[in-house]
Amino acid sequence: MIAVLAMALAPIALAAQTFSSLAEPVRQFVSVPETSVALTHVRVVDGTGAPAREDQTIVIENGKITAVTLAREARVPAGARTLDLTDHTVIPGLVGMHDHTFYTTRGRSVQLQFSAPRLYLGSGVTTIRTTGGTSPYHEVNMKRAIDRGEIPGPRIHLTGPYLTGPGGSATMAQIGTPEEARRIVNYWADEGVTWFKAYTDISREALGAAIDQAHKRGLKFTGHLCSVSFREAVELGIDSLEHGFFTNSDYVPNRQRDHCSPEMRTSLLNVAMDGPEVQRTIQAMVTNKVAMNSTLAVYELSYPDRPPLEDRVLEALAPETREEYLSSRRETSARAAQSTMPELFRRAQAFERAFVKAGGLLGAGVDPTGLGGALPGFGDQRNYELLLEAGFSPLETIQIMTLNGAKILGVDKQLGSIAAGKTADLVVIRGNPIAQPADIRNMTTVFKDGVGYDPAKLVAAVKGQVGIR
Repeated sequence: MIAVLAMALAPIALAAQTFSSLAEPVRQFVSVPETSVALTHVRVVDGTGAPAREDQTIVIENGKITAVTLAREARVPAGARTLDLTDHTVIPGLVGMHDHTFYTTRGRSVQLQFSAPRLYLGSGVTTIRTTGGTSPYHEVNMKRAIDRGEIPGPRIHLTGPYLTGPGGSATMAQIGTPEEARRIVNYWADEGVTWFKAYTDISREALGAAIDQAHKRGLKFTGHLCSVSFREAVELGIDSLEHGFFTNSDYVPNRQRDHCSPEMRTSLLNVAMDGPEVQRTIQAMVTNKVAMNSTLAVYELSYPDRPPLEDRVLEALAPETREEYLSSRRETSARAAQSTMPELFRRAQAFERAFVKAGGLLGAGVDPTGLGGALPGFGDQRNYELLLEAGFSPLETIQIMTLNGAKILGVDKQLGSIAAGKTADLVVIRGNPIAQPADIRNMTTVFKDGVGYDPAKLVAAVKGQVGIR
């Protein structure tokens, strides 16, 4: 029975969905139901970092990309639906590497069973890793419903509950011994999760046991750390690290073992970004092939008077949730003169740039928590602009948000870039986000498994719901 359940929850084990396999509540969001489709005269940014290719035709058949060629050379199958996409850009479906299905403000924490999957898919995020759940069975059942075609949403790579130390959050597994760590990993591995995530107060001993047990089960491990530093986690065999510079305690003077120091932020503001300590961290991660996931969109919420207020964000929020977010935003703005976040944010961006320059594998995700202004999907799109601000080129940024995520998840042979033979997870954008970054919001069709969804309808369905369901 356990083996059957694990197979049922495997990320890429299911056959491609077709329109005919979708339930009516999902079909209402489909704008391109045909199994044979040609996207003609389109600009292609393939996710590999290669230059954009103009005037291309992408042929989709039975959920797969079968050809990507110059439009004048394309052989469109007889009977295929042909879409003229002049002045449009196609990118791979986004891969959200820190995309919770719960959401927080300072006043609430809510499992977004309804709005999260719709917002992610409607924002072009066709694959997510949940990266820590406060209600893991909600996510297990959400994944099942999406895979069965009962609700719209992205592919889901399940992460188990947060693993922290004694005295941690009541929603997390509080682990005091290596034996507890192994038992909890085994339980959730049997339930079908493929990733685990450590949190800020876990001990090195418990983390090492959890990582070891996950690896024995063929699963991977990440962490939002503090009590264990980045270099210590690398030594323990961790597979990836979340949030980058913001959560790295390597630079705390006279660190106490297994203690999350309140001086961590001060240490991040004082360390020399071009000095040997930062380079030691980056080299340890790169040498040991430890990936990192950027979540700039959620940290930007603590940057006074940022991000720019968007009508679509305010419209998606429930009225009381909207006021909670705006109140927190006003408080952050009022403390602008004392805020260290502008400097810390710049340092975090520089760390990500240096990590990639050294050969590190960087993914990205929204993390829809904190003050409440980084919504599922919308925050993934905002990450595009923030990574550009960090100094990455548009082509590098698309790669970080697509193919790199697929590589971290181990599914890059199936998806994450645009090439013949790959799954047709694609996003059609009106305009050119390479030249005009704000165009990343102008998504007109999101293909998942070759089925084209209407982003506007998906987003409209959750209006006034975020923060409630």
